[in-house]
Amino acid sequence: MLQFAAFSFILPSSLFLLILIYKVIFNRHATRGSNLKLPPGPKRLPVIGNLHHMIGDLAHQRLYQLAKMYGPVFYLQLGELPFVTITTPEAAKEVLMTQELAFSDHPAYPPSQLTSYENSSIFFTPYGEFWRQLRKICVLGLLGFESVRSFKSIRENEVSNLIGYIESLSGLPLNLSDRITACMNRVFSKASFGETCKQQDEFIALLHEGLRLAGRLDIAELFPSLKFLRYLSGAKFKLNKIKRKYDKILNTILADHKMRRENLGGQAGTLDKEDIVDSYCVFRNLTTADSILQPTTLKDMISAGTTAPAITVEWAMSELLKNPRVMAQAQNEIRRVLKGKDRIQESDIEELNYLKCIIKETLRMHPPAPVIPRAPREGCKVNGCDIPMNSTVLIHVYALGRDPRYWTNPEKFEPERFIESSVDYKGLYFQLLPFGSGRRMCPGIAFATASVELMLASLLYHFDWKLANGQAPEQLDMTEVYGVAARRKDELYVIASPCTSNSA
Repeated sequence: MLQFAAFSFILPSSLFLLILIYKVIFNRHATRGSNLKLPPGPKRLPVIGNLHHMIGDLAHQRLYQLAKMYGPVFYLQLGELPFVTITTPEAAKEVLMTQELAFSDHPAYPPSQLTSYENSSIFFTPYGEFWRQLRKICVLGLLGFESVRSFKSIRENEVSNLIGYIESLSGLPLNLSDRITACMNRVFSKASFGETCKQQDEFIALLHEGLRLAGRLDIAELFPSLKFLRYLSGAKFKLNKIKRKYDKILNTILADHKMRRENLGGQAGTLDKEDIVDSYCVFRNLTTADSILQPTTLKDMISAGTTAPAITVEWAMSELLKNPRVMAQAQNEIRRVLKGKDRIQESDIEELNYLKCIIKETLRMHPPAPVIPRAPREGCKVNGCDIPMNSTVLIHVYALGRDPRYWTNPEKFEPERFIESSVDYKGLYFQLLPFGSGRRMCPGIAFATASVELMLASLLYHFDWKLANGQAPEQLDMTEVYGVAARRKDELYVIASPCTSNSA
């Protein structure tokens, strides 16, 4: 995922030198195809294009402001790179449904590819037969409904451990952001590697560091013709170092699982508990899958599975703390449905309709990935404008969820808007696309949804909440920071008090 936040400190220190190098040595035009009818956009400066328009705000928020001036489809030239931003449901539908095949590739950013394996990543592999087989294996085998359901006990046990930890700090300030992330990491780690893997924590930490670096669009990526900048920035060296480390860990984990399966006959169902790596090993033994599945398949799923669910729960709790009326209504529903049970099970979630509205509203206002990139496979038009072949198309999910034609009071947190609405986040309603849409929507949506629902319901059921340090709800800072995904800038500190009425 792109990170434009770095522009504010990259430009002042290196831009003048870069301009001189660029003009003296290369002096080439970044934008070709002058006969194209490009989308509207702000005036571009020589060499840097529209980089100066991205200084200050977070990238997705700045793009949101530019959309109000230049319309639903607008064009920016950032260094050598052309970007087209899509900010309305109608334009998003044209890209993701009407012309889906033309926009079925993801842009291949070199930093992200350094943390992947050539031609084996479900995120960066070009659309085609190879990608279709890879997606089918991931969705139907590794992250299918049956696989997600089989990890039910892991989710319930880890959430129960989280509840126990919070109880031990009753009445004391608690870093809830940290505990939510740690719990989600353990859930996905154990689902991926099993209960006894000693290297899972190190692997997860490396993944997060790699994603943080790979998600950064720095000066070297803005001017790809100046290849030496990649080495001057140091990003390539850092990413390769991280990649070597988690390659070593992942290959050790795979070897251990393979040996364990061979000792037990190597067939599906021979283990007491199968994890995602076990399923991966089974598929790797199949002739049709052997040339498709590579270690990066696991890395892709794990990196996605440990980020979005934690961010969603963190934002949901933030909004509930800022809106006590909504929190009280959610707690009343959960406690009425559970009627004093000791702990929540996933089977209880089905009856929690208002809780599901809260999750939808959280994903509308705080999509983990505020923009979704696509790369056109051929020359095409959107909204009557030409889309350059070498451009990156950004579906602005953040803006779609705030379109006033679809959402009343779009800047307010109002879960009630979903009570009588059929709109959901599964890719069919283009005003709400936190997981994307079409062929390349997020394959981990089922796992993420199950994890978010159980954790949020449990937190609300077992505890009453208030902000730490005597902070009033209206004082809670909701500022975002954009790295791999858009999460809270400041960690969420709270005080939890056990709800005694649940024991009745």
